[in-house]
Amino acid sequence: MVKAGPYISSPRAKKLKGKTVRVGGTQVLKAKGKTPITFKRGALHKALGVPMNKPIPEGKKRDALKGKYGEKVRKQANLAFRGALAKGRETASK
Repeated sequence: MVKAGPYISSPRAKKLKGKTVRVGGTQVLKAKGKTPITFKRGALHKALGVPMNKPIPEGKKRDALKGKYGEKVRKQANLAFRGALAKGRETASK
């Protein structure tokens, strides 16, 4: 059994590069001294009805951030476009 840390202990847990741990379809972002963030990959695409291999259109991004698709989708969009995932994409592109 691979031990992924104090937050996840599962035989399916696998360590990936950096501080991201994947268990099944769930991702966990961990940072020292902060609460871990868990999310499902592709859940925002699925909720907005956009295929995974296509980018999310700007109009749908705006509506998701405003909460027109529901509270859960609003939180997912904030994480993806303004939160830790967006910051990770910015630093990875540099």
